Amino acid sequence: MQADGELEAAWRALSLWHDTVPGPLAPSPARAPLGGDLDVDVAIVGGGYTGLWTAYYLALADPALRVAVLEQEIAGFGASGRNGGWCSALFPVGLERLARASDRPTAAAFQRALFAAVDEVGAVAAREGVDAHWAKGGSVVLATTPTQVPRLRAWVEERRAFGFGEDDFRWLDAREAAAHVRVPACHGATWTPHCASVHPARLARGLAEAAQRRGVRVHERTRALDLAPRRVRTAAGTVTAEVVVRATEGWTPRLPGLRRALLPVYSLVIATEPLPRAFWDDVGWSARQTLGDGRHLIVYAQRSADDRIVFGGRGAPYHYGSRVEPRFDREPRVFVELQRALGELFPGARRARVTHRWGGALGAPRDWFSSVGFDPGTGLAWAGGYVGDGVAASNLAGRTLADLILRRDSELVRMPWVRHRSRRWEPEPLRWLGVNAAFRLAAGADRAEARSGRPARRRTWLLERLLGG
Repeated sequence: MQADGELEAAWRALSLWHDTVPGPLAPSPARAPLGGDLDVDVAIVGGGYTGLWTAYYLALADPALRVAVLEQEIAGFGASGRNGGWCSALFPVGLERLARASDRPTAAAFQRALFAAVDEVGAVAAREGVDAHWAKGGSVVLATTPTQVPRLRAWVEERRAFGFGEDDFRWLDAREAAAHVRVPACHGATWTPHCASVHPARLARGLAEAAQRRGVRVHERTRALDLAPRRVRTAAGTVTAEVVVRATEGWTPRLPGLRRALLPVYSLVIATEPLPRAFWDDVGWSARQTLGDGRHLIVYAQRSADDRIVFGGRGAPYHYGSRVEPRFDREPRVFVELQRALGELFPGARRARVTHRWGGALGAPRDWFSSVGFDPGTGLAWAGGYVGDGVAASNLAGRTLADLILRRDSELVRMPWVRHRSRRWEPEPLRWLGVNAAFRLAAGADRAEARSGRPARRRTWLLERLLGG
């Protein structure tokens, strides 16, 4: 076991967010690990957003309920404390897919529930005294090439077809987009107000404190070895519970029998030093809007509360056998590409010092369809597979799981992701070949479009075939 000082140093090295968590939320000393066998009402495996939100809402609904969270490292260690800080109403699949899984009114209701989840995260943070640098500035996704325009406009039009108006989703022309942020090449942008910038680790650590204040037991440094109906086996002892919740996201493949349930996809991030006032006067970006563009290989950015650019994206390889290891958190080639892309969007930041580089694994189901479920017969519950859109969705998942576990009939338990079952990922080596081919196709499509000025339709079609449900 690491000494407290060593633990805190290792934890702070994980990301900018972990490095800038204030002392009261720091992990030193760590919360006590499980000390032996334990009997509770609900055992939650995973101390990220999903597990912590679920615990929080269960404790809120029934203070007498005995709830324990088991976390293999420290609360907020994984993607919950390392993401790009978008608290968005995004979902990995579109509204048409959601409607096919339910119906059009239910799909639209689910989108509105995600809108509400964004606000709920901010409301709980304020109520519980968690200073998570919350700023609801909305989200802008730029068309930085002409070929990106039809894709982004189609995204808005799909939402129009479900009854959402300009107050929820808009297409901006180049002049309107420049009122939000000024970049060298912009042919328009999508806009939605339903997104906030947040300091992810402050939120995760503060949520763990809030859950504890309401009576939840949070055991850090406690790795679950096996989940079974009404039982969790750890190296320190066995936890028996009426309900066992799996909230392990990108770490799910480490559990027996779940190697192919979720794919660990690595997303990498860089952060600049705080930038001077002259830079921000030049580019705008005054409301801390979250920012992306319409390329195939996703990038995402936010302006942090201390005036850094936090810039992340995909492109790191998938590792054979769904392995999740600390050394995969850093890919020098991807960091170089992220810095290049940041400089293209913001030439004034090209000489800025990059102070932090990090990464982490997020969970992707085979059909990209996040899910929540509970089987009363076995007592097993689960939530996750957010494919990187989990900051607000995990809040909605936590409230939904609480309703399912407590047998409460609500609108949440009738949403299309409830009890959805994704098929398993292919066995190796097909999984490794297919996923890495998809990443190369996405990057190749972006290069082809930049070179030709035309949509890379064939590559896009192949990409959809590889990663479709």
